Amino acid sequence: MVGNVIYLDHAGTTGVSEEVLKLMLPYFSEKFGNASSVHTVGQEAKFALDNAREMVASCLNSRVGDVIFTSGGTESDNAALIGAAMALKETGNHIITSAVEHHAVLHACQYLENMGFQITYLPVDDAGKIDLSQLSKAITGQTVLVSLMYANNEIGTINPIAEISELVKKRASEFQRTIVMHCDAVQAAGFLTLDTKALGVDMLSLSGHKFYGPKGTGILYLRRGTPFLPILFGGNQERERRPGTENVAGAVGLSEALNIADSSRVQTSNHCMLLRNTLIKEITEKIPGSVLNGSLENRLANNVNFSFEGVQGESILLGLDMAEISASSGSACSSGSLEPSHVLLALGQSSELARGSLRMTLGKFNTESEIEYVLEVLPKLVQELRGLPTLSSSGI
Repeated sequence: MVGNVIYLDHAGTTGVSEEVLKLMLPYFSEKFGNASSVHTVGQEAKFALDNAREMVASCLNSRVGDVIFTSGGTESDNAALIGAAMALKETGNHIITSAVEHHAVLHACQYLENMGFQITYLPVDDAGKIDLSQLSKAITGQTVLVSLMYANNEIGTINPIAEISELVKKRASEFQRTIVMHCDAVQAAGFLTLDTKALGVDMLSLSGHKFYGPKGTGILYLRRGTPFLPILFGGNQERERRPGTENVAGAVGLSEALNIADSSRVQTSNHCMLLRNTLIKEITEKIPGSVLNGSLENRLANNVNFSFEGVQGESILLGLDMAEISASSGSACSSGSLEPSHVLLALGQSSELARGSLRMTLGKFNTESEIEYVLEVLPKLVQELRGLPTLSSSGI
C-alpha cells in the first residue's frame, strides 16, 4: 500500500526501503567526499564504495573487481552490448538476441546494426520461450555476442540462462572463437539466483530501483578477461571502464538493497507466488475472454499479465487508478506509447488483443486483502468497459 493506493507495478519501480535510505543519508551530508580524492574525507567515501562493491560481489559470487557501478539497467545493457561488440568487431560482426528483450537491449542492437553488425532476433513461442536448438543454429563463425534476458519484464517468462551459457560456450569452442554471453537480469533480482558462476555469464545487468534500492543506480558484472571497450570517456573511475565521479550514496544504497533482496528472495518469492496464483486463477475464472500472457509454470513469482478481449489496456489502467489501484499495461519505459507491446506481438497476439493488456507485478508488502479488493474491482471494470462504445464501433 502506498498511502491509500494498492501498488501493483513493482516491475516498473519500487520504493527505497527504510534501512537502505538510512544508510544512504550520511553520504549526502557529512560523508559527502569524492571517492577519488586522497584526503581523509575522500578516503572515507572510498572506503564506503569499496565495501559496497564487496557486498555486491558477494551477492553475485564474483570477484570484487568484476563489479562496475552504473546509472541503471539501461546504461548497463548499452555498455555491455556496445562495449563487447566494439571490442570484438575485428573478429566478427554477428550478434544474437531475442525479439522480446527490453528496449535497452533492442535499441542498442539497432545502433550496432547501423554500425555494420548483423543482428539475429530469435523468435519465441506463445509463452515467450526461445528454442535452444534455434539459438544453437543461429551461432556462426562470425558471432561475437549473445544477449538474452533472465526474465521478461512484461510477461515474466524465465529463460534457462545457465543452460544457454553452456550452449554458447560449446558452440564458441566448436568455432574456436570468443563469444561473449550477456544477460539482462534486471527483473530477476530478488526472485532468482544471481550467482554468476552458476549462471555461466560473462556480463550481467542489474538496476537498483527494481529491488527497493535508489533510482539512478545499476550494476554491470563484467567477468575478468571479457573483451570490453568503455562507451563513456573521462576519468579513471571503475578501473577505467566507467568514468565519472562515483555515486557513493547510490552505491551504498544499491548494495544494501541487493543484499536484502538476495538474502530474502525465497521468502519474497513464496509470498508473491501465493498472491500471483490467486490473481491468475480468479481472473481466468471470473473474466471471460481473458488470456494469460507468458508461461504459467515458468514465470517470475510476482508477475501477472493478461490481455482482455474487447478492452483497451489504457482504459483498464484509468479505471483501476480511479479505484486506487496502480498497475501498468506493459513496460514502464514504454508507457504513453500507442503502439501495442512488441513482446505480446512476438507471442503471436493480434494488435487489437495486445492493446488490451494489463500487467500487475507484486511486491513484498502486498497483502491478501489487497488482492481480494482487486478481484472485486477488475471483473466489474472489464465488464463495464466492454459495454461502452468504442471509436471503431461508433464509426469514428
